[in-house]
Amino acid sequence: MSGTPAPYITRTVIDERDRAACFQVRKDVFVGEQNVPEEIEYDAYDADAVHVIAVAADGSALGTGRLLHGPAAVARTGTDLAVGSLGRLAVIKRARGLGVGVALVRAIEDAAHELGLAAVDLHAQTHALGFYERLGYAAYGPEFPDAGIPHRAMRRSLQD
Repeated sequence: MSGTPAPYITRTVIDERDRAACFQVRKDVFVGEQNVPEEIEYDAYDADAVHVIAVAADGSALGTGRLLHGPAAVARTGTDLAVGSLGRLAVIKRARGLGVGVALVRAIEDAAHELGLAAVDLHAQTHALGFYERLGYAAYGPEFPDAGIPHRAMRRSLQD
């Protein structure tokens, strides 16, 4: 398939329209599909996070994720300011299986690398552990609930 354009691109959010599209994807996936209460889906960390978006050729949003860094990430990663926190990764139903999730994770890792971070942590829903393991993340610590959904902490060094 050399020369065939990708059915989507990933990029850092550039304006409020992008941000609204990211929030709508999160609402559709987390609130709509997974029954996460809307009042806990959005938080104060959204203001300073690096948000990424996957956009189809027609301009529609296919997925999103965010990177917390610096003091905002410490609550999720421990005391090491060199570790970022990947979160709120969501892909709409019709885009699943197209590689959008992988592309979003890699875009977040690229953003983390540009910020000089040494590693990225995340809290994975347990059903998604295999997805993240295939991308080089290793689980650590016990299972814990987040929004009523079982999760595990995972980390990937960016120094590989």
